[in-house]
Amino acid sequence: MSGHPGNPEPLSPRAKLAVTAGKAAAAVSRAAGRGSGSVIGGRVALKLDPDLLGRLAQHLDVILVSATNGKTTTTRLIAEALRASGPVVSNALGANMPAGITSALAGGSDAKYGVIEVDEKYLAGVARDTTPKAIALLNLSRDQLDRAAETRMLAEKWREGLNGTKAVVIANADDPLIVWAASSSPNVVWVAAGQEWKDDAWSCPSCGGVMQRPGDDWFCGECGFRRPAPSWALNGDHVLDPHGSAWPIHLQLPGRANKANAATSAAVAAVFGVPPQVALERMYQVQAVAGRYDVVTFQNRELRLLLAKNPAGWLETFSLIDGPPAPVILSVNARGADGTDTSWLWDVDYGRLAGHPIMVIGDRRLDLAVRLEVAGVDFRVCETLDEAVTVAPPGQIELIANYTAFQDVRRRVGN
Repeated sequence: MSGHPGNPEPLSPRAKLAVTAGKAAAAVSRAAGRGSGSVIGGRVALKLDPDLLGRLAQHLDVILVSATNGKTTTTRLIAEALRASGPVVSNALGANMPAGITSALAGGSDAKYGVIEVDEKYLAGVARDTTPKAIALLNLSRDQLDRAAETRMLAEKWREGLNGTKAVVIANADDPLIVWAASSSPNVVWVAAGQEWKDDAWSCPSCGGVMQRPGDDWFCGECGFRRPAPSWALNGDHVLDPHGSAWPIHLQLPGRANKANAATSAAVAAVFGVPPQVALERMYQVQAVAGRYDVVTFQNRELRLLLAKNPAGWLETFSLIDGPPAPVILSVNARGADGTDTSWLWDVDYGRLAGHPIMVIGDRRLDLAVRLEVAGVDFRVCETLDEAVTVAPPGQIELIANYTAFQDVRRRVGN
């Protein structure tokens, strides 16, 4: 599948004004120390030209990536792989609603590909505006229940929004909610990427019946909805392509979940003619994604920064950390961007941290303390990151934080 021929059509005077005003607003925001400015810049630009997102996307081969977990990393891996075939513009820092996406695309007039992470709630609308060539759907699980719809409703929205899309949909065959959402699309490439967290997929999204889950397979005993046969698969440290060839995955990013992200990314790259070997080799360049997985030095201690925003994400993160007696700092907030409801803490198996010295910080450290108490895990509540690092026993510290807590930590350690 090739890029659009020739140069992009010049933007209208109104669109140019919108882009300029957006960039100016972003620059003011950055100068005031309020972050990258991409969201406010995009909002200003869209106010002046509500159709700007579509205009900026018209010369690009657009790839959209959506999921509850792994969007930012997979977006980065796909972008890296596609650079083998041409220049890429991407919202690499994760501003994934229409304003942030508009800001990102405004900087990509010379690009061939637009690789865009999209918040789950906005996927159908952004797909309508940008006419993507490919859409990657990774997983759906409970997250921000006070803001996002219940997962099955979200899958239903995706299914309606993607009905009949001309895009190639690259979708995880192991997640029943993703399969349900993607099944309305005429052209789906199924990837066996795995599903560690299964607690949101015990009832059939098609009829509400109980799902049968023998081994890695799944099906509904009542209506016959079942796992499709994948053409790509994650198999240990290899990606199996549709011809049955096994390609080694070499990543600097840790864990099974990132191998699954790489498998999906290789399937996306192949849609655009980038061979798996080339795609996977390029993914090795990615060391950290918006601070995630970075090892930083703070107060003469090494901290590895890990992001976990919801039960599925915490489960994957527990499998990444060094075993006991590695010290662990847990930080949880419940601000707007996190979701203000912390009841999800009860869905996480914190018993898996037994044997680790645990320090607890963050706005909702007492909520987390109650949860750990019930799990029978030893912990210590600390007021600040500085205190937690000071009292942590020797060794590299594993720091796991949810979204705004993670940003707080990055600011404090100067990352």
